Order: sequence, then C-alpha cells, then structure tokens
Amino acid sequence: MTKRAGRHRWGAGRRLWAASAALCLSLALSACGDMGRLQTAAVPVPSSTPKPVRAVLQTPASEREHERILASYGGAYDDPKLEALIGKTVDRLVAASDRPDQGYKVTILNSGAVNAFALPTGQLYVTRGLIALASDTSELSSVLSHEMAHVIARHAAIREDQARQAAIVTRVVSDMSNDPDLTALALAKTKLTLASFSRSQEFEADGIGVGISAKAHFDPYGAARFLTAMERNAALKAGSASLDPRVQDFLSSHPATPERVQNAQTIAKQYASPDNTDHDREAYLETIDNMVYGDDPSEGFVRAHRFLHPKLGFTFVAPETFTLDNTAQAVIGVREGGSQAMRFDVVRVPAEQSLGEYLNSGWMENVDKASIEDIVVNSFPAATATARGDQWQFRIYVLRFNGDVYRFIFAGRQTTTESERNAKETVNSFRRLALEEIQAARPLRIKVITVQPGDTVESLSHRMAGVDHPMERFRVLNGLDAHAQVKVRDRVKVVVD
Repeated sequence: MTKRAGRHRWGAGRRLWAASAALCLSLALSACGDMGRLQTAAVPVPSSTPKPVRAVLQTPASEREHERILASYGGAYDDPKLEALIGKTVDRLVAASDRPDQGYKVTILNSGAVNAFALPTGQLYVTRGLIALASDTSELSSVLSHEMAHVIARHAAIREDQARQAAIVTRVVSDMSNDPDLTALALAKTKLTLASFSRSQEFEADGIGVGISAKAHFDPYGAARFLTAMERNAALKAGSASLDPRVQDFLSSHPATPERVQNAQTIAKQYASPDNTDHDREAYLETIDNMVYGDDPSEGFVRAHRFLHPKLGFTFVAPETFTLDNTAQAVIGVREGGSQAMRFDVVRVPAEQSLGEYLNSGWMENVDKASIEDIVVNSFPAATATARGDQWQFRIYVLRFNGDVYRFIFAGRQTTTESERNAKETVNSFRRLALEEIQAARPLRIKVITVQPGDTVESLSHRMAGVDHPMERFRVLNGLDAHAQVKVRDRVKVVVD
C-alpha cells in the first residue's frame, strides 16, 4: 500500500462499497489510496559519443497518465547503475530501429509486479519486478523493444480511436433500440473487435521488437525465453494473483499464449546469426545484484501471513489459509479456493465522528444497523458491523490508530463460525510495532552468487528468504526448467533479507 507523497498515510477513502455485492472482485477495484513517490528515473544518455536529442513529446494528458502510473506502482525506483544499463540498451535499440528519431524516456517503477508498458509519447515503464525476473540483457531488451514497437506502430493511438468508435456504435444502438438482445449483440461485437485487434497488436509488436533486438545484436530468442519465464512466474502466483487492476502482471495485458511463444521463436529464427547472440548475462547480473526484490518496506510489506508497515508503525497477521498481496490501494487477502477474502485500508474520519457513526454513514451499503457495536482492540477504539450483498456476506471492523482509521473488510460466500473466527483473530492481531521491529525491517534483495562444488538447486533454494515456493522461485528467477541443474561457477540469483 502506497502512502501519500510526503505523508505517512494512504489516500483518504471514498464511497468505496456502493456495489458491495461484487466484493469478490471489487475488493481491489475500489481505489482508496493514490499517491506514491512522484519522481522519474530518466534514462541517461552516455556521453562517449554525441547523439541527436530525441525529445519525448509531453502533453497534459501524458503527464496525468505518468503521475497515475507512478501512484499505482509505488513511484520511481532510483538505481543509477540500473538506469545506465537501461539507457545503454535503449540507445542500441533506437539506433537499430526504423525510427531513430523517436524519443524515449524510461521510468523504472518501484514495484515487485512483473510489468512494462508504453505511452504513445514514447514514455516507457518497466518494473523492478520484471527486471529481477529477466536473466540477461537480451531478455530485458526484448521487453523494451516490444514496448518501443507499440509506440512505433501507433498501437495506443489506434486503440483509442477504436474505443471511441465502439462507444459511438454502442450508444447509437442503445438509443435506437429497446431490444436488450440487440444491444447486447452490438456490445459483444464491438468488444470482440477490440480484443482481436489487441491480439493482432501484440503479434505485430513481437515481430517488430524481435527484429529491433536482433539488429541491435541482442539474442533474438530473448523474447521467447522471457515470455516463458513470465508464464512460469504467473503459474507460481496462481490462486494468489494480485487483484489490483492497475498492478497486474505483464501477462494480463500481453498474453503469452503458447501460440505467441511459438511465434516469437519462429520470428527469432529469421534473425538468428553469429552476430546477434549477445546475452550480456554477466554485466546484467552484476547490475541487478543487491536490487530490492518484492515489496518495499517503506510502503509496507508482506512476510508470509504477516503485514508490517514500519513507517506507520503497525502490523497484523492474516489466517494461515490466506494469501496476502500488498497493492497500491490496499492489502488484499484471499483464502485458498476463493471462498473468503479480506481488504485492509485506511481512511480519514473526522475526530469528532464516532466509529459507530462512521459505519452507519453510508460508505458501504446494506450495513445492518442493529449489528453495529463499539469495541476495543488492543487498547485502540474500534467498532464492528455486518453487511449483506446478493452473493457475499461481510464483516467490517474499523479502528483508530495514530489519528487514522483503519478498515478490515471480510467477505465470505456465507457467514460461518470459521469466517467469523478468522476475522476476529486477524483484527485482534493488529498491534503497534516495537522499536526493534521497525529497526529490523528491511527489504528483500537480489543477491548474485557463484555456484560452488556441492551446490544444488535444492541447497541453493534453502538460501532463499521471504518467498513462497523457494525451490520453484529459484528455478524461475534463474531460467531453469523443472529438470535443469546448476553448474559449478554458474552465476545465479537468490533472494536474501
């Protein structure tokens, strides 16, 4: 959860739960916090050889979108070595492209999500989570060249035009017809057109991107390798994927179907030659050594089933059957199987308003007024209530801590003794962090080590700290398939605290 810039809080709440019956998905669709750290890590231009200035056209709309992206992804990640590597890589790609006059500005986002995207202006974004997943510079170059291809081919602008046309068609059909079947058919057709067009864009961007990487003398198979790595990474997250719609992984907007991976391999064969086999693995690993991995403690972080926020000074523990995900707007928890979920966030409530009055103030519909009860949680004033939707039952807790009001919202298909116990135990675990806990809070980091005699995938995975499925995570991070073994003197990534 990000805090408002310069202030140790998440954004103030809004009317979040007007559609409370849809909490199964809307736990993360309702934004209640916005601002991260608003700074940009621009790609430096190496000064060894003069280059023409390739300006990125800034517009009010692109500036607004830029700030929205920063807010959604924890702000910019400041790492001069990494910025220099990306700057050098982008310069090689630009020089090899058909549009060397197009300017690009790259922002490294301070997020553990695996994502990258581009604005029509040439602003490119890549998360440190994606950088951590890549095994070498050729894989990173495949992502950057793919996003550059979207800019070169004007995909974003074309998509906006298509969306406007679809909206016009839908409005005209709706205005002219009272037949719901006809209206639904028009909506389905326009959405299908946009979906197939988006798929076409991805394949075109793959073709352009692989070509650019190959012409820049990077290994053209980097794209297929990285698409495969992302599929495997997504499989590890199955059942615990982020519900935050603005912090979805790359695959949510760039589907890596087997057909697409095969297509990337086919395209790479056309460019494969002894002149473009540069992986640049050693330099890449040296650059990302000690990079922050996963959540940044300054924004709160998850360790197993515990959430800690050192700056705000609190922690709580979710049930063992829940998987926690710290998004830009809230902490989201989902029970195995999806039958229960929870959301934790913060809002500003006037000091003179009691917590019981807040629960009854209309920010969430269908609250059972008779269920509102004032309570105390670990010496903090609190209140609780229940609410009912069409398909979900809710238990809500709110408590005051350091002048803010924190909300726990639990949802279940039905209210059971277990769901009530899970909610109560989670809320009762909310407490102030001790000074030594705050001082000990530090981020996980990528550590690059050399494989020694006797080391195995199994033994090295035991050195992974703070991650789920350590052996599988080690294999994915290092591009090792299910049966591959490490070799002495190999350089590999492990996650340490």
